[in-house]
Amino acid sequence: MLKDSKRFADSGGWGYGAFEYDAASDVFRPATTADNPPQENDAKCGYACHTVVQNRDYVFTEYGKR
Repeated sequence: MLKDSKRFADSGGWGYGAFEYDAASDVFRPATTADNPPQENDAKCGYACHTVVQNRDYVFTEYGKR
C-alpha cells in the first residue's frame, strides 16, 4: 500500500499492489489475473476490501503499542 492522495484520489488516497511468492525460487512477482484470487491492474480490488476499516484510514493492521 502507498498513500498518495493526488495519484490515488479515487481510492481514498491509497494505491495497492499484490504480489505472489514463489518458495522454490524465493522470489516475489506481481500478481496477475491468473492468480487466485485474480488481481487486476488497478487499485479497485484492494480498496474495496479495505473500506471495512475506513475509520482507521483503510489500514487493517496497526503498529503495536510500545
